[in-house]
Amino acid sequence: MAAVAVAAAGCSAPEPRSVGCSKDTDCKDPRVCERGVCVNPHPPTGGAGSAAPGPGPGPAPGAAAPGPPPFAMFGGDARHTGRRGGPAPRAQPTEQWSAAVGGAVAGSPTIGSDGTVYVASHDGGLYAFTPAGAPKWRFAMTDRSWSTPAVAADGTIYVGSDDDQLYAVTAAGKLRWKLRLGDCDPRGFGPESSRCDVDGGPTIGPDGTIYVGGDGIHAIWPDGTLRWKLATPEHVASTPALADDGTVYAGCQDDALYAVGPDGKKRWEVRTGGDVDAAPAIAADGTIYVGSDDHALWAITPAGQVSWKVVTGGEIRGGAAIAADGTIYVGSLDRAVYAIAPTGQVRWKLAAADKIVATPGVASNGTVLVGAEDEHLYAIAPDGALLWLLAFSGDIDTTPAIARDGTLYVAGDDAHLHAFK
Repeated sequence: MAAVAVAAAGCSAPEPRSVGCSKDTDCKDPRVCERGVCVNPHPPTGGAGSAAPGPGPGPAPGAAAPGPPPFAMFGGDARHTGRRGGPAPRAQPTEQWSAAVGGAVAGSPTIGSDGTVYVASHDGGLYAFTPAGAPKWRFAMTDRSWSTPAVAADGTIYVGSDDDQLYAVTAAGKLRWKLRLGDCDPRGFGPESSRCDVDGGPTIGPDGTIYVGGDGIHAIWPDGTLRWKLATPEHVASTPALADDGTVYAGCQDDALYAVGPDGKKRWEVRTGGDVDAAPAIAADGTIYVGSDDHALWAITPAGQVSWKVVTGGEIRGGAAIAADGTIYVGSLDRAVYAIAPTGQVRWKLAAADKIVATPGVASNGTVLVGAEDEHLYAIAPDGALLWLLAFSGDIDTTPAIARDGTLYVAGDDAHLHAFK
């Protein structure tokens, strides 16, 4: 059903950080040089290894890292399962407060470990609010942002912008560092000027590495230095997903899904029939689900083989969400949200009044939340029954964040952050 091309691709060598090695050839095969330390990318246990920042080998990318894991990012976790941090109400909730954010919001709100809500806006600002809706600060970027902020365990917020920069911002709203990705001219027009835009939300790995798109797929150390980059022929708007074995998956506007090893080398690519702007989602068994502009949701094995694809009536621009029972939820520009079994059978679909670009979210009680360009947020039971909907004054192309107490935070084209409970 699809051709799978396997080829090697160049990447920048990891920057040495301590004695031991300066390049892969300093290490005994099959070890590679990671930040000055020889590590085995394929340890005997079967997991892929990677060194953590600083001297000495770190945990494998799929292993538990010291301290708490990242609290919030696109898709709720590095695999982008879409599972939210709290329950959704069974009946229509009431708005608690609303706060202006200066421009439309295309990236979803995220919640820090202290309850702070972060949202990036087309006005170029990253905003922080208390759970009660009081503004804490606004961090200014030099261009609009489409990004879902990611919050690391130490409280650092990572966010991308159309100024081609990835920003690291402290919990107090101050710049920690910024890194320009690529060498595009952000003042120009057309595809070439936008190739380096950092559109997708950053994904944080268990060792603190940040993965993000742009003019390729990038891995960045928590100190703001480039770990590696896989250059791609076209723009990567897709938010990368990270598997338990350290493999990074991201879509590209050259119609392909790429699989990249922890060393930054391409493992394989699967070509679809259209741009892959959607973020991949990774199931517990390693299957990757990703939508394409060819109207299909693809299921691909970790080896790069196509298991199945479900064809909808329109492009799939948003990511999929995966419930605890394995059901895959995805929206389509054909104005419907689909529930699909892990075997590829459509269990049900529910029609909205306009296109669905948003990625669905799955609340801790199983309720599915999805926004649409009919200016509504839909709450759907796992069996496909519509529970309630909320009306807004603009499209909802984002996924709500849910606090542990059940508070919903929603943002969209109306340039406001809303809290419901």
